[in-house]
Amino acid sequence: MSAAAAKDGDATVAALTRSFPTVMVETLLTEYVGFDAVIGRKVKSSQRGGYFSGVMVNDDDVINSTKKNAPRPLIFHDGRLAFTPTPWAALAMYTYLPFAVLLSLLRIAIFTLLPRKISSAAAALAGVRLRVTGTAPPPPLAAGNGGRLYASNHRTLLDAVAISSALGRPVSTVTYSLGRLSEILSPIPLLRLTRDREEDRRRMASLLTKGDDVVVCPEGTTCREPYLLRFSPLFAELADEVTPVAVHADAGMFYATSTSPLAKCFDSVFFLMNPSPGYSVSFLEPVAAAGGDGGGGSIEVANRVQRVIADELGYEATALTRKAKYLLLAGNEGVVEAKS
Repeated sequence: MSAAAAKDGDATVAALTRSFPTVMVETLLTEYVGFDAVIGRKVKSSQRGGYFSGVMVNDDDVINSTKKNAPRPLIFHDGRLAFTPTPWAALAMYTYLPFAVLLSLLRIAIFTLLPRKISSAAAALAGVRLRVTGTAPPPPLAAGNGGRLYASNHRTLLDAVAISSALGRPVSTVTYSLGRLSEILSPIPLLRLTRDREEDRRRMASLLTKGDDVVVCPEGTTCREPYLLRFSPLFAELADEVTPVAVHADAGMFYATSTSPLAKCFDSVFFLMNPSPGYSVSFLEPVAAAGGDGGGGSIEVANRVQRVIADELGYEATALTRKAKYLLLAGNEGVVEAKS
């Protein structure tokens, strides 16, 4: 069963079911779940008396009826499984699961304990794939000129780690809310932000001033599907230019993102549990930021960076935000309250 929506004036939210006859689920879904309509298979009835025969009509009738109520594109979803759990696929997963845990622990140890010069090679031997496309990774800025600012789309918590490996040098990254386990396991420096615009600008600017290369993910949250969420414009006010980075993560068995506060700390663990996790990193031509010549306003720059990354990946740029994702999936705005 899936949800679909049609726009005819006000939006109508409909449920589409192909397993159950409409007559069995329509009352429950409309009166108690909140759907406006139910589209499903019909049960044939006798011509005399109108009794249901127990035989459902052809699937083509359902397919034709849905053409007038086309489903919305799936942008936000949650859950760990990145495959359809058919009986054989589920059996394969459960058979592989003990090895997946051990493999994830090995890969985490490689990234956190080994020197950077050999960790990438060791990770490749352990099945972690990294592919660098596009232009050559830019060199660090000359001493005294500050650090480079990279703006990336956000696929998993390991985006900045993949970018650091592609560059072959350490970078810093920023985060709003991250579990303690993820902080401990991170092989690169993390800077916690406050959601206070001026304070966050000051913190990120201080890293760049010190000469640190900084990776920011202006979407503010991850998106699994081929869409880009709206880019927050704050990053465009930090430097004279920003280097867009397009990243794509391959996860064939387990998704590495979650909106659950309890499960989120295991996101990186689940990514490294995949049989052959992979990242594709593409460095694009630098874009003049709001502080540079010809950059324009920060919102204009943020939209430009979003577009060039979307074009590189073949994704669709949207105006959806982090708040929209968490309201849909978790019923909150995705803000972790500070403990007193």
